[in-house]
Amino acid sequence: MALPVAHSLDVATVRAAFPILEREVQGRRLVYLDSAASAQRPRPVVEAMVRYTYELNANVHRGVHWLSQEATQAYDGVREQAARFLNAREPEEVIFAHGTTAAINLIATSYGGSTLKPGDEIVVTEMEHHSNFVPWQQLAARTGAIFRVAPVDEDGSLPLDRLAALLNPRTRIVAVTHASNVLGTILPIAEIARMAHDAGAVLVVDGAQGAPHLPVDVQALGCDFYVLSGHKMYGPTGIGLLWGRHDLLTRMPPAETGGGMVARVTAERTTFAPPPARFEAGTPPITEVIGLGAAITFLTDLGFDAIRAHEDDLLAYATERLQSVPGLRILGTTSPKVSVVSFVMDAAHPHDIGTVVDSYGVAIRAGHHCAQPLMDRFGVSATARASFGVYNTRDEVDILVAALDEVGRLFG
Repeated sequence: MALPVAHSLDVATVRAAFPILEREVQGRRLVYLDSAASAQRPRPVVEAMVRYTYELNANVHRGVHWLSQEATQAYDGVREQAARFLNAREPEEVIFAHGTTAAINLIATSYGGSTLKPGDEIVVTEMEHHSNFVPWQQLAARTGAIFRVAPVDEDGSLPLDRLAALLNPRTRIVAVTHASNVLGTILPIAEIARMAHDAGAVLVVDGAQGAPHLPVDVQALGCDFYVLSGHKMYGPTGIGLLWGRHDLLTRMPPAETGGGMVARVTAERTTFAPPPARFEAGTPPITEVIGLGAAITFLTDLGFDAIRAHEDDLLAYATERLQSVPGLRILGTTSPKVSVVSFVMDAAHPHDIGTVVDSYGVAIRAGHHCAQPLMDRFGVSATARASFGVYNTRDEVDILVAALDEVGRLFG
C-alpha cells in the first residue's frame, strides 16, 4: 500500500542546517538513523556555543564585571526559556543537570533518600532505560523499600490495569518513561499521573525520548518531576533539565554540596540556597546550557505539529518497508509511538546487522539499548534499532532496507 508523503517540514532546508549529513562514510553518503542515542547538532546550536566561547566566556553568578554579567544573563535566560518550553509555573522549577541520568539520580538521592522508609514501595515498568530503573532499584536497596516492576504486553504497550494492580497506599514513587527508547511506545502520562496520585505517590517521568518528538506541558501531564537530555533534542551532550514541582523542590535536601548552592556558611553550620541554586553546586556547564537554549529554539521554530507529522510519516513508511524484509520481526507494534523501530532478524545477530548496514553508510544502533529487563521480557539479548529525526527521509529508509536485504543474502 502506498503511503502519502508528509509535506509539513521542508526537509531539504532542515538537512542543510546539519553539516555532518554531507559526510561520506564507507564511501557512501551518511544515513544517520541513531538519533535516539544522540541526535546531530544543527549549525545554530554549534554557533551559539562558539559565540559564547569567543565573546562571553566568564563564570556566572560570581562576578560584577561586564563579561560575567553578560554570561549570567544568557545563562539565566535559558532557564526562563526552558520553563516556557515545559510550561513550568516558574523558572525556579527548572534545574540544570548533566543529563537525564544525573537528573534521575538527583531525584532518587534527594527526594527518595529523604522520604522513603522500609516497607515503602517504588514502581517502574519493564520498558525503562537503565537510567530510570537502576537508581530506583538501588534506592530501594538502601532504604529497605520494595521495588516493583509493571509488565509490558507483547505489542509493547503498558497495560494500565496491571500497573494499577501494583499501586497501593505504600507506593511512594512511580517512575515511567514518556516514550520507550526501544519500543517507541508513548505512555499516557496524564492518566498514569492520576493513578499515582490516587495512591498517594509522586510520578517521575523520563522524558529523554519524549521531549525531542512531543510537546511537553508538565502542568497538563500532571507529573511531579520531568527530566530530559539535551543531546537527544539536537543539543550538546553533558546537559539536561530537571523540572520539579516547586513545593517538592523546596523540601528536598541538596544532592551535592559546594560553591554556589549555599545561603550562609559558618564554622558551625551551613544553610542552603532555595531551588534551583540548591541543586546546582559548583561551576555549571555554561557553554552546554547556551547550546541547549539554541536547541530549544530550533525545535520550537520547527514546531511540534510539523515534527510529529514528518516523523509519523517516516515511522509508518519504515514499518511497512521493514515488514517486507524476510525473517525480520519488529518489537513494539502498539500505537502511538515515537519514530523508533527496533527489530531482530532470523538470519543474523544485531551486531552483524549493524556492521553490514554500516558498510552502506547507514548508522543504526545494535545492542540492548540500556534496557536489559525489556530484552529479557522479549527473550532476546539485543536488537537493531533505527531511530528517525527531523532530518531523515524516505529515501534513507529505502537505503536501510537495501542494506538489510544484503544482510539476508550474506547470512541467510
